This record gives sequence, structure tokens and C-alpha cells, in this order.
Amino acid sequence: MSNVYQDLRNLEAEGEFVSIGLVGAGQMGTDIVSQVAQMEGVRVPVVADIDLERAEKAYELSGTSVDDVVNSDDVEEIDKYIKDGKSVVTKDGFLLPKLDNVDVIIDATGVPKVGARLGLSTINHQKHIVMMNVEADVVVGPILKQMADNAGVVYTGAAGDEPGAIMEIYNFAKSMGYKVVAAGKGKNNPLDREANPEKVAERAERKGTAAHMMACFMDGTKSMLEMAAVSNATGLVPDVPGMHGPTTTVDELADVYSLKEQGGILNQEGIVDFALGDVAPGVFVVVTTDNDRVKFSMNYSKMGDGPNYLLYRPYHLASLETPLSAVRAVLYHEATIAPKGDLVTEVTTIAKKDLKPGDEIDNIGGFAVYGSVDKIEVAREKNLLPLGIAEGAKLKQEVKKGERLTLDMVELDKDSVIYELWQLQKRVFQDK
Repeated sequence: MSNVYQDLRNLEAEGEFVSIGLVGAGQMGTDIVSQVAQMEGVRVPVVADIDLERAEKAYELSGTSVDDVVNSDDVEEIDKYIKDGKSVVTKDGFLLPKLDNVDVIIDATGVPKVGARLGLSTINHQKHIVMMNVEADVVVGPILKQMADNAGVVYTGAAGDEPGAIMEIYNFAKSMGYKVVAAGKGKNNPLDREANPEKVAERAERKGTAAHMMACFMDGTKSMLEMAAVSNATGLVPDVPGMHGPTTTVDELADVYSLKEQGGILNQEGIVDFALGDVAPGVFVVVTTDNDRVKFSMNYSKMGDGPNYLLYRPYHLASLETPLSAVRAVLYHEATIAPKGDLVTEVTTIAKKDLKPGDEIDNIGGFAVYGSVDKIEVAREKNLLPLGIAEGAKLKQEVKKGERLTLDMVELDKDSVIYELWQLQKRVFQDK
């Protein structure tokens, strides 16, 4: 069994380290820089952000001396600075995959178009990519994963985010031979489908996060994106469009996530969902077994009377755990979580307000739309608009609040890498 701590200590003792190039110095990226600063055998020698002051602030908060931070937009110069032990800030994140002295890229931007382009460039330059950008992953993750496999590099989601934390429990359950009934997360913020950057500005400021990101949390979109990532990695599906999202407690999870004939809410087993209540910030997997002896031992171990049993992790450390995914990609060629084939679930687009012809769809967590998960076969049959390619699209007709948008309702922004990858992905996987 790999020992990350010892292997990183060994690297440090040899004067070597896992070198991370970070794109995005918002709340998540800033956390990563500070977390890595207290770890052995790993460094973040270069941070890219369109706001240079934010990138510099990330280093400052990590304890890095201002004298050791330099600014450059030249690949050769950045490589030299890294070799000399400097910390580099740059506005151009697309330079990072080209650097000789970087092993792995972390995308912490949360912007689908950026994630698709950065992921493609990173793979083409034969470097590993940690895709914190779940917004891009649920649209073009499968094709990027296949490209990474072909290039001999790792494409992975991030440890610490709910999908990565759920995947750890899921892998444990499956390796033990349990049947997975449900996998999910507690939703951290109250659900408000009408949340927008103006409405949540004060709350976002208190929490120290961007207003559009807070709106994405509160309108439910982030939960949809995260559980779609789990679905695409495991084959589990939403039980109903948009998932159930019951208000419950940790103690009730195993009963709530049981079949209707057992007193629960499920129409089928093998589903993804999110829960409101005291479940957050935890993640969970509900399992079952047909073996009477195992049932006896589960009861003996105080796991309950069954037939369902709860495997629960009461925390996820988000970006603080993300460096471990970068380390595992470099040292062991392991992914924390990644699509296992074609999309299983699509994050579709729903009008947050009445829209009229000519209106342009803004970014995720904006004013126009929010996301909802559905099975991929349903989304394709109904020609539903994937959320990750919706930004910049212009309405061709009137759409009422709460209505699902279809591809023929909009004129898409087709001049983007994410759209081209999405089209290629359909041809590659649907022609198999």
C-alpha cells in the first residue's frame, strides 16, 4: 500500500518535490497554496490568475516571502525562476502546461470554457490534470479522460470535493462486496432556486467567496454538478430529474434512502442524491447485503438493523485535500475520481426567470439559469441544453421561468474548445 506521507518525506530528503501549476487563485486556489506550504515534498511554484494581486495574495497568505515572488508571462523565464526556487505569478494560465518544471496542473477556475481548453492543453503537453472544475468535467470529462489515457497521463477530479470524498467511500463499499443503494452529499447552503449574485452578495462576502459561486451553491446547481460527476464515475443515476433532495438527518439516511416498499423515497436502488438538514458537510453511501452473516456482523458493529446501512464521512475538506490528488497522479498514476466512459448523467439548463428572444445566458451562478441533473438518455432524447455549454448562448424564443431549455431554443456560442470537445465526445462514444 502506498504511503503518501513517507514518499513525500523521501522526496523532500532527496531535494525533490511534486511541482504543481495552479490556475485560479480564488478561495479554492488560495487554500491550495497555503495547504501545500505546510506539506513536505510538494510545491506550488507558479500560480496563474487574471488578477495578479489575487495570485500574489495567495502566496502572501501561505507565508511566502514577498522577495521570493516574481511576475512573468514568458515560459522560459518562468521555468528558470522555478529552478531557482522562486514563486511565480502570471496572468496567463495557458502557459502553465508548457512549463518543463511543472508536473501537474490544478484547474481551480470553475469556468467550463477555461477548464476544457486548459485540460486539453495540459494533456497535449503530457502533464497530469486535476480538474477541480467540475463544471467542465460533467460536460467533456469523458473525452478528456480518454485523451489522457491515450497520452499516458492522469485525468482526475479532486480529493476533498464531495465527489472525490464520496468516491473513496464508494470504492471501499464495492471492494467489500456491498450493493450500493445510494450515494450522496449534504447540501451546505439553503436551497433557493432564484439565488443570483445580487441576492446573495452579503452572504457571499461573509463567507469570503465570490457572489456567483455562492449563488451556484444556493440555487442547487453545484450539487447537481457534483452528483453528476459521481454518476459519471460510478454508473449510479438520479432517481428522479433533479434528484430528491430530502430534508433529513444523518441518523435517518439509511431509512430515507431505501425503496418505497421499504418505507423510503426511492423508486430504484443505485442512485445519486443530495440531502438537506444536518448531513452537511458530510458525504455518504448507503449499502445493503443479502448475506445473513454479514447482516449479523453489521448489527453487532452497531451499524443498525438493516436492510440498509450507512457509511458516512462527516467532513470534506474541499481544496485543502486537493494537493493529495496531484501527488497521487504524479507518484502513483492514480485518479481520485474520473468518468468511466460516456456520460451517464447530464446537467441540463433551467430558466431561473422569464427569458425573451435575444437574451444571452450568463455564467453559472448568474441571473438567467440554473442546473438540474437527468439521465443522459433522457437529456439526449429531449434535446436538452447542457449547462456547461450554455454560457453565451442567445435565446431564439421566449422561455418561461422553470422551463427546461432545449438546444433548439438557443443559438450556441460554437467558437470554443468546450463546444468542439463536446461534439467530438458525442461522435467518439455514440459511434462505439
